[in-house]
Amino acid sequence: MNNEALTRYVASFVDELVQVGVTEAIVSPGSRSTPMAILMAEHPDMNVTINIDERSSAFYALGVAKASKKPVAILCTSGTAAANYFPAIVEAYYSRVPLIVLTADRPHELRDVGAPQAIDQNQLYGNHAKWFVEMALPQDSEQMLAYVRTMAGRAAGTAQSAPAGPVHLNFPFREPLVPNLGLDQLWGTSKMAKKNVNVVVGKPTMDEEQAQLISDVVSEKVKGIIVCGSHDHSEFGHAVANLAETLQFPILADPLSQLRSGTHPKSYILDGYDAFLRNEEFREAFSPDIIIRFGAMPVSKSLLQFIQKQKNTPQIVVDGDGGWRDPTLSATDMVYCDEIEFCQAITKRIQKRSDNGWISSWININEIVKENINAVHQEETLFEGKVFTELQEILPNGSTLFVGNSMPIRDLDTFFTNNEKSIHALGNRGANGIDGLVSTAMGISSQNEHTVLVIGDLSFYHDLNGLLAAKHHHLNSTIVLINNDGGGIFSFLPQSQEEKHFETLFGTPIGLDYEHAVKMYGGKFTSVENWAEFRKAISASLNGKGLHVVEVKTDRQENVMIHRKMWNNVSQEIKNLLKKEQ
Repeated sequence: MNNEALTRYVASFVDELVQVGVTEAIVSPGSRSTPMAILMAEHPDMNVTINIDERSSAFYALGVAKASKKPVAILCTSGTAAANYFPAIVEAYYSRVPLIVLTADRPHELRDVGAPQAIDQNQLYGNHAKWFVEMALPQDSEQMLAYVRTMAGRAAGTAQSAPAGPVHLNFPFREPLVPNLGLDQLWGTSKMAKKNVNVVVGKPTMDEEQAQLISDVVSEKVKGIIVCGSHDHSEFGHAVANLAETLQFPILADPLSQLRSGTHPKSYILDGYDAFLRNEEFREAFSPDIIIRFGAMPVSKSLLQFIQKQKNTPQIVVDGDGGWRDPTLSATDMVYCDEIEFCQAITKRIQKRSDNGWISSWININEIVKENINAVHQEETLFEGKVFTELQEILPNGSTLFVGNSMPIRDLDTFFTNNEKSIHALGNRGANGIDGLVSTAMGISSQNEHTVLVIGDLSFYHDLNGLLAAKHHHLNSTIVLINNDGGGIFSFLPQSQEEKHFETLFGTPIGLDYEHAVKMYGGKFTSVENWAEFRKAISASLNGKGLHVVEVKTDRQENVMIHRKMWNNVSQEIKNLLKKEQ
């Protein structure tokens, strides 16, 4: 059998993906997915990357999509292979990353009859996929080729439409599975040569009346704050900085907002709020009369709690993707408008104000935090937070800094301060898991050569499989491994007081020597004993080739002590400052 129907059907799907701009596919090997895998590899404009472990593969694709800002296809065979995609799909859904999930399946007659490698794959990812379709069995009639191309275009359009996220297409294939690559006119010159459907994704806007109504509300308030969470648009920094200058409101900028780095004005961008919002006197004295919020909710728990306490304060949440980002349950206005357009619309309708003491007070308090961070930077001990102050100085302009969850992302929030370098800060903050972080970083590294991952030892252990991508695809990757032999974040939580069971249940020391694992994957491992060695190792990795893992061994208890000492110092200085102003 020449398998013409299967070949033309699948080739039309692959070709249409390319036509609509999906040119990256991350493929895991398997039998049932053979026709799709071979035809993806055969297409001259499809870049196929092989990743053996499906869990790692999906997180790798997540990283590629984050870095490229384009939808990425992932392909696997039937059965539990598809189930292993689940964690990354959950993360993609909540962090609004477009993935096109392609799972091969047994045909209908082999389902629910005890056939091997056959599970129920319909709606496998539940509500975590924006859209699901059970694809028709392959045929090569003109109508079916139009159908399969339409599904490809619709998948790409749906994945990218706001809010972006994963879509799932399940393909049942009958044997024989090997396509016929000898058929003529597989791409571009076939019956369905042109793009079948073009999905145009627009931007939500406000009309004149809506913009004026919001401007009227904002213009009445003089003690406001602007809160910026995770956001990734190069022009947003200038737009929100202009808005802050006009209103004389401080911007509390999460490190993933991309506002702490770059060439946009930073006079009103505060980076030390996590520390000073822990102070009760400050919270009482600086209650805002309006809050304007952009992007996801920031990492800082003290900021979250501060917003929660402003129960009678108008809070405008601006979300150009049309989602519902309000974990505080305190939003008074949910505005579905492009964030840059919102800033520009309000800025031009409000007369520029002069400082009435509100903005300068916030800036002065922020300076207290920065002075204490500078003091911590003088620490010679291997303190976890200092990793970020060191990297901020070492990393070249245009670098990408991908940061793991638990303590690293919180230390990034505290110790990564405003700079002019345009360092792109990323993290997996959709579901905030510690799984798949190495694989995501490898995917980002495939797009951006100067990518540095900062990760804790438990998260590193969780995704050691992800290192295979660096070896197989010859990636130049730098990993800073913060090794405190356990779950460092739990030492900051109330359960740390339960000493009897703390180490067993929460500290979870595993005592692994990661040098062996890194060398198994062909990487270079360096364990540093001081900051001079750290700087040397990072510089060598950025200028070298291949995988480099730089281990920083720290002490959990000492880490807690240094953090609390800094917070206490900041709190005492704020108290003294507020007393002088009374």
